[in-house]
Amino acid sequence: MNELIMKLKDHMKKIQQYQTIENLLYWDLATMTPEKGVDSKAEAIGYFSTEAFRLSTSEEYGALLRELSSPENYETLDDAIKVTVRRELRDYERFCRVPEDFYTEYVTLKARSQKAWETAKKASDFSIYCPYLDKIILMTKQYVRYMEPDQKPYEVLLDMFEEGIDSQTIDHLFKELKEGLRPLLKKIHQSGQPDLSAMKGTYPVSGQKKLQHMLLSYMGFDFTKGTTAESEHPFTSEIGYGDIRITNHFREEDPLAAIFSAIHEGGHAIFDQNIDPSYKHTAVMQVNMMGLHESQSRFYENILGRNPNFWIPVYDKLGEFLPDFRKIPFDTFCKAINFVQPSMIRIDADEVTYCLHIILRYEIERAIFNDEVTTEELPGLWNDKMEELLGIRPSCDAEGVLQDTHWSDGSFGYFPSYLLGSIYDGMFLEAIEKDLGSVDQLLSQGKIMEITNWLNTNIHQYGSLYTSHEVTERLCGKEVSAKPLLDYFYKKYSEIYSFSLSEQN
Repeated sequence: MNELIMKLKDHMKKIQQYQTIENLLYWDLATMTPEKGVDSKAEAIGYFSTEAFRLSTSEEYGALLRELSSPENYETLDDAIKVTVRRELRDYERFCRVPEDFYTEYVTLKARSQKAWETAKKASDFSIYCPYLDKIILMTKQYVRYMEPDQKPYEVLLDMFEEGIDSQTIDHLFKELKEGLRPLLKKIHQSGQPDLSAMKGTYPVSGQKKLQHMLLSYMGFDFTKGTTAESEHPFTSEIGYGDIRITNHFREEDPLAAIFSAIHEGGHAIFDQNIDPSYKHTAVMQVNMMGLHESQSRFYENILGRNPNFWIPVYDKLGEFLPDFRKIPFDTFCKAINFVQPSMIRIDADEVTYCLHIILRYEIERAIFNDEVTTEELPGLWNDKMEELLGIRPSCDAEGVLQDTHWSDGSFGYFPSYLLGSIYDGMFLEAIEKDLGSVDQLLSQGKIMEITNWLNTNIHQYGSLYTSHEVTERLCGKEVSAKPLLDYFYKKYSEIYSFSLSEQN
């Protein structure tokens, strides 16, 4: 049996070597590649991805997985290898249904599409990107039909990004959240808005980068296992074990956007940096439950980073790196980071209206995969949904349908993970305070690492050994519900905007 397990790990290691090169090429494509280098980079990504695909669909690998999955062998495996065999056999059977030439074309198209999206966004011109997106949509639908011909494509995509989730569950949770947010947003709107004029200033990118380094270190990001760079859209990438990279996007007039992107991406990276190394060359090392992964990034960004107590020990540092912060009273800063108002850009949205940004994207994706909207109609549908849910309408494509990179690489079904992550966060906050006491007190005393260590111990070290449902059940002892998140919102914002909690119902 040990020999079979070693063969499995050796084969997975070979696959992961190609994936490491592919990840590095994607990183370079997003951060450094000049315009005329895009095609050669895309072709290289297609080549190395296809080589990994071949290893993932080889007859030798299939025979090994089937042997390990036989009842007499499977029951003798430890939990990590069981998870690996189950997921790898599922993916093997899926990938074997996908023609290799189609796969190569699809991967190459996604790489080119990402740069076309970047160009279109900078020009605020959807027509540049529309042909690429149209083909991405068509090929993604076909890709999923190859893998699971008897299932609805969007259901497969949702499950690929959050194992065990389906649209029925999402519909229930998002409806619960949307109905709970309506009275909250009404009370906030009626309470008036603070004067944030003191926040206007010029914040040099060089200082923002130094501040980012300080904040990441403070949270627990290990710079011996990771690094940072710039890109059009912030993201985190696992290049390989021990090499987790973060990107950010900086604007001199808006330091808060980069600050909270850094904290968000830092949450992703801290998760990946702290997976138990004994899971190397198993499926457990790859955390594909994106709801769980987004719960960690959004926990740091919102539950911790937007808590005024987070900033008490480090606020003076902001003025050291960015002198314009010296003129901003701490109270004004705290109001600015918790300023609730509908806005165009998802990644800049406050934590309350952010929920509606995700519901918008989920509803549009569902329309795409139900063949209810054409690619050409997407900008108009986006603008209509924005007006319906948030009461504002984009003035250009960059503010609307072009603002996110996700569709350019075929990541349909990913967006709901962000809001599922926030829903999990409401539950995790209750669990942490049960074990550690007041999060407010820990943060105000500069003890954020006690929270990071709790997350390392209870979530991060296990990678994807457990599904998101299993993690919430194990730590919280109850079914997933939006109620804890809504309770957190009402408690926090009733204090900030001075309205009664009795208004919640």
